[in-house]
Amino acid sequence: MKRVLTICLAACLFACCLAGCSGKKEPTPEVTATPTVAETPTLTPTEVPSPTPTEAPKPPEVFLKDIFAEHGMKFGTCLTTQMSGNANWSELILKHFSSVTMENAMKPDYILNRDKSIEKKDLVVEFNSDMIAMLDWAKANNMAVRGHTLVWYSQTPQWIFYDNFDQNTGKLVSREVMLKRMESYIKQVFTKLQEAGYADLFYAYDVVNEAWMEDGTMRKEYNNWYNIIGEDYIWHAFNFAKKYAPANIALFYNDYNEQFKTATLESFVKTLVDKDGKYLIDGIGLQAHLYTEDSLTEYFKMVDRLAELGLKIEITELDVGLGRWQHIQKANDDTLATQGRFYYNLVEGILQRKDAGTLNIDSLTVWGVTDGRSWRKEYSPLLFDASFGKKPAFYGVAQLKDFAGFLSK
Repeated sequence: MKRVLTICLAACLFACCLAGCSGKKEPTPEVTATPTVAETPTLTPTEVPSPTPTEAPKPPEVFLKDIFAEHGMKFGTCLTTQMSGNANWSELILKHFSSVTMENAMKPDYILNRDKSIEKKDLVVEFNSDMIAMLDWAKANNMAVRGHTLVWYSQTPQWIFYDNFDQNTGKLVSREVMLKRMESYIKQVFTKLQEAGYADLFYAYDVVNEAWMEDGTMRKEYNNWYNIIGEDYIWHAFNFAKKYAPANIALFYNDYNEQFKTATLESFVKTLVDKDGKYLIDGIGLQAHLYTEDSLTEYFKMVDRLAELGLKIEITELDVGLGRWQHIQKANDDTLATQGRFYYNLVEGILQRKDAGTLNIDSLTVWGVTDGRSWRKEYSPLLFDASFGKKPAFYGVAQLKDFAGFLSK
């Protein structure tokens, strides 16, 4: 019995022991913190700001007449009443030009009056209203004038060469009569300019225009000055002009394709002297109707040779067509850049010679203002486009190289 009690007691103690053990809280195991692996951030690409378009440098404001004035030269254009009488045209011309040449109004066709010539039995010069309006405009705006032209085979009324001023007679007058008519005509032009108070505007006058051919012969076809008077008609024209022109007006022979007539011009101007060997002529006008494919090297060879004659040289009708004769190039960025470079190099060469004293030149005239009104508009030959926009050619004349087409090469 005692043994049974002992076993029971032992069992109870064991059970209590187990109960006590099961009631005790187990300590919370220490959790070792797993290091947080930093999440690789999704890199937002650095936003590269779109480049702000760099504005193309703007050319400085320049006035072409001022550039030439710095070299002792005038810068001119041809003029019509549609231009002088229009505010936009007038403003542009006054801004950039210091000289004008009337495109047509002073040519023989426009200043000789047939009815009054028949009545008077002598040629009668009568200034037309367009000519007077442009001379008044020039006077009011302190604009110098080139006279163009007195003796020319073209734009000259044929009735002046015929008996009784009647072409229908078919009878040309004699050499003696034609010389008298020539003298009267030239005398009247200069006398009337003086009487009307316009003579002081003029600094040059084309006495004879386009008398020579490229082969070195004198122009005969359609040229009744030559056909009636003979080869010395040019000498007589300059002799009369020298006699009657005011001293302030220089007397010029003017021609085109001058680079192909160099030897002819050199030799013939030497014959235009008086009995004392003094020149009757003051200068040679180079029309300079050029093309972008022309050789400036060859052109300047001609300029340098003629300069050696000791006469004045003037560029009188400059325009530079795109391409070459009868091979027109369309106006685009490339061709206009080429044109700008051509103008730049041409004007640079002229100014360099002027400044060096090897070229006696006092004016450069372009034959027109905008391409839209040019007599060669299909060649886009001038400094402003049809909308008055400045072309690379403008900046070429202005000697602003960065804007004259060089950066596009």
